[in-house]
Amino acid sequence: MTETLQQDEPVAMPVRTFGKQARSMAGYALATALMFVSPLFVFIPASLLHCGIRMGRRAALLLLVLSTAAAALLIYPAAAAASAAEASASYGFLLGLFLAIAVPALAVLPRVERGEKFGRVLLSALVLSVVGLAVTELTMRTFAHVSLYAAQVADVHAQTAVMVGQFVKAGYPADRFQFLQKWTDLCVPASLLTAAATAFVFSLVMLGRLRAWRDFLVRRTPDAVIANPYRFRYLSLPEWLLFAFVIGGLSPLASGMLQQVGANILVITLFLYLLQGLAMFRMFVAATGAGPMGSLFAWMLLGILTLTGIAPLLLCIAGLFDSFFDFRHFNRKDHSDESHSH
Repeated sequence: MTETLQQDEPVAMPVRTFGKQARSMAGYALATALMFVSPLFVFIPASLLHCGIRMGRRAALLLLVLSTAAAALLIYPAAAAASAAEASASYGFLLGLFLAIAVPALAVLPRVERGEKFGRVLLSALVLSVVGLAVTELTMRTFAHVSLYAAQVADVHAQTAVMVGQFVKAGYPADRFQFLQKWTDLCVPASLLTAAATAFVFSLVMLGRLRAWRDFLVRRTPDAVIANPYRFRYLSLPEWLLFAFVIGGLSPLASGMLQQVGANILVITLFLYLLQGLAMFRMFVAATGAGPMGSLFAWMLLGILTLTGIAPLLLCIAGLFDSFFDFRHFNRKDHSDESHSH
C-alpha cells in the first residue's frame, strides 16, 4: 500500500505572500461557514485538516474561529425571526458541530501530520466527539435552559411512531414494534456519533486524495517511497474496540442508565465494524483488478444485498473478525486501478 513518487530534487515549500494567505484564509472561512449551515457539514474536518496541512496549525485554529463566527452570522437572521425554542435549537446545532466535529478534527491534526493509522485517528476523533456532545448538552441546559438531547429523542420517537403506524395499518401486529420503539429512543446518542464518524471518514479519505497532502508527505519523508494511510481500503480499527463490542453486547442484560450506555456503545461499535467491512470489500474489489465497470457492478450488487438486509450483517461480521484474522494482510500492496468510489 504505497505510492511511489520520484524526486530528482528536494521539494521546497512554496513562498506564499501575505495577500495570498489572506485570500486563502477568506476562501477557507467562507466555504467552511457554509458547511456549518448545510448538509455538507460532513466535510468540515476535511477543510480544517487541509488548511492545517497547507498553512499550519495556527491557521487551522484561526479558520475554526472565523468560520464558526461567520456561520453564527449566517443563521442569525432566521434565528432572530424564529421563536426562542427554534433559535436555541439553531445555535445549539451550531455549537454541537463546533464541539463534536470541528474541535475533534483540529485536535487530531497532529496525528494526521504524523501519518498515524486510519482507525486510530478515527477512534481518537470519536472519543473527543463524545466529550463534545456532552459539553454541548450541558452548555445548552445551563445557559439556554433547553435540552437538545430531549428534543432529539422526541423527534426520533415521533418519526418512529409514524413508521410503526404505517406497518400497523398494513396489518402487522403493533406489539412486534415495541422493542424497536424502545431501542430507537435509547440509541439517539449513537445516531449522532454515527454522523460524526461518517464526517471523519469522508474527510480523511478526501484529504488522502488532495495534492496538498501528497506534497506534505514528500516534504515530511524525503525518501522515494511514501505511504498514504488515508485511503478507505486501509481503514482498520484498533483491537481494543473488541472490548467495547463485548460490553455493549451485554446491554440487554442490564437496566436503566447502564442499559442505555451499553446499547449506544453496541450501536456505534457495530457501525464502525460495518465501515471496516466496507473497507475490506473495497480492498478485495481493487485487488481483483476489476476496473471502473467491474467496481461499479460490485458496488451495485452490494447495494442490492443491502436492501435485503444480508449485506450489512455480513459486513459487520467480516469487520469484526478482521480484527482477529487480518484478512487484508496478504493484499497490502497498492493497485493502479484505484477508482473514486471510496
